[in-house]
Amino acid sequence: MWILGLYILNAFFMIIVAIREVRKPAKALNWLVIALILPIIGFGIYLLIANPVRIRRERLTSSHDVVDPLPDSFSRASSIIASSLWPLTVHGHRKGRVQILTNGIETYKKLIESLQNGQHTIDVEYYIYRDDQVGRRITDVLIERAKSGVQIRFVRDGWGSWQFPRSQINRMMESGIECRTIFPIRFPWLPALTYRDHCKNVVIDGKEAFTGGINVGYEYTGLKPDVGFWRDTHMRILGEAANDLQVLFDVHWKIATQEKMNRKSSLKPSPDKNQRSQFDNPLGGLTPSTGEWGADLGEADHAPGPEHHAYLQTLESNPGVPTQVIRQAYFICMTQATRTLDITTPYFVPDADIIMALKTAVARGVCVRLMVPRHVTPKIVGPASRSFYGELLEAGVHIYMYEKGMVHAKVMIIDEEMAGIGSANYDLRSFRLNYEILEMLYSVDTARDLTKQFERDLMDSTPLLIEELQHRSYLQRIIDQTARLLSPLL
Repeated sequence: MWILGLYILNAFFMIIVAIREVRKPAKALNWLVIALILPIIGFGIYLLIANPVRIRRERLTSSHDVVDPLPDSFSRASSIIASSLWPLTVHGHRKGRVQILTNGIETYKKLIESLQNGQHTIDVEYYIYRDDQVGRRITDVLIERAKSGVQIRFVRDGWGSWQFPRSQINRMMESGIECRTIFPIRFPWLPALTYRDHCKNVVIDGKEAFTGGINVGYEYTGLKPDVGFWRDTHMRILGEAANDLQVLFDVHWKIATQEKMNRKSSLKPSPDKNQRSQFDNPLGGLTPSTGEWGADLGEADHAPGPEHHAYLQTLESNPGVPTQVIRQAYFICMTQATRTLDITTPYFVPDADIIMALKTAVARGVCVRLMVPRHVTPKIVGPASRSFYGELLEAGVHIYMYEKGMVHAKVMIIDEEMAGIGSANYDLRSFRLNYEILEMLYSVDTARDLTKQFERDLMDSTPLLIEELQHRSYLQRIIDQTARLLSPLL
């Protein structure tokens, strides 16, 4: 009788899932299968992942009814994309200067230099902020600037930065830095298991900003032995376009939970004159002169790109609004590309609409190239991604497996004229559950630089052939399809 009762209860739960997800049959089917495999437990996971506590937030899209078109020098496709994205942006498109940073070392050096030059305000927001060689250096710089009178706000994600020690938070707060955490892990309310602030956003004096794919951690330098080479893309924005990232930070700051300082003081004495030399050398020992850079990390590979003028649109995706803003932006770009579409992403577990957009782009004569890492962490993402490759290869999409190490960049280049750089991956979590940032930039010079970087990355990649997928063992095919079934959880 109790088995029959559990069966009836689970069937009732499955009916609820089917009714709630009726507009998305593929998603509903995934959850129904999970509920069959994991009776009762599957429905609990569904409640946690698919229908978490609602978040109220203010509207964060452009309120301007009149679309300001791009200059005539841009192609029709870029103009269509810009006007289509206008209602989804923070404030339409703005003018600015952009500098592309393609590795962690140069990003941290440039970031620390800018932090040291901050005069009035510094706002820092990261998904992962570690207390290692890199994190401690940036923390020390923030404390030094706070003591100099700069107003600093620091916000971290409760899940991604849960290991960041309380002692460092105390040091920051005792120096005058305001600290908050988005979705802190506190029993029994654990929203961090569902929602995540995946943004990387630093704004200095409201006129200079950093955003992209690089968090704060030693592994992003490519020098960590157990991680290996790390290829990533970040960007530095100067001018009025940085103000939109300031708006995003202010909104995220409001939803964050204020940190409380422990009574016991942990603030270390101010460094003396000799110790202050660490601020003159932004990355201390992480320099080419120490010999810590291997042959694969030559200085030429770490030179920051030049500054280019660009028009920028800032978009934010978050679980508090029904529109999946960044997913919609990706879809628009894919469907409007006319010549080339180059995509780099570390995690590729898309939905049916993104797959169809890529396939129809090829059908329209667009050269579509997708670059993903050969080895992915967590490992379940690799098989899930592999389950999508076959139909894309058959449709004519060129897929390249990055072999040199980890490629963590999240970049899309359209027609070598415009590009999107941000924090979002191509997966359901990034589209639906995370706070994410995407910068759409319209600049031939910047797009050309990004295309050159894509071509350099191709030299460290291997084309994926359909034969490689066909020669998979029967067991591997089952693993791939099972991993795809779990895609809502990834």
